[in-house]
Amino acid sequence: MSEMKSKIKAFTLSEMLVVLLITVIVVGLAFSVLNLVQKQMFAVREDLELRSGENELKQALWRDFRTFSRIYGNRIDGSIQLENPFEQVRYQFQEKVVLRNLDTFRVEIKNKDFFFLGNPIETGELDALGLGVRNQEGASIFVYKANAAETYMD
Repeated sequence: MSEMKSKIKAFTLSEMLVVLLITVIVVGLAFSVLNLVQKQMFAVREDLELRSGENELKQALWRDFRTFSRIYGNRIDGSIQLENPFEQVRYQFQEKVVLRNLDTFRVEIKNKDFFFLGNPIETGELDALGLGVRNQEGASIFVYKANAAETYMD
C-alpha cells in the first residue's frame, strides 16, 4: 500500500514575519495619523472657545451700553460701572478673564481704552470702550453709546 503524504497548505515563518512587520507599520501609521487629528481638533476647539468668549463679551457689552444711561470707567483698576435708575452692572477686566457681576468671560485683554466725547480718559464717565483682545493684529472689540441730553447737562 502506498503511503500518502498529505501536506497542509500553510505560510512559512518568514512569510508570517513579513505580514507581522507590515501590520505593525500600518498600525503605527494609523496611530500617528490619529494623534495628528486629535491635536488639530484640540486646537480648533480651543480657538472656538476663545472666539465664543469674545463674541459673548461683545454681545453683553453692546446690550449693556444700549441699556444703561450712565457708564463710569476706571482704567487704573480696569473696571467699568454701568448704571440706570433700576440696576447696576460692574465689569472687571483682568488678565485672562472679564467678570460681569457673576458672569465670567474667558477672554485675554491686551489693552483697554476709555473714551468720552471722542477723547481718551483715565477715569470718569465714558461713552465708548475699546478692548484689544488676544495676540492677533486687529482683534478688538469696540462698543459705544449715544449720549442722552442729560450727559451734556452735567
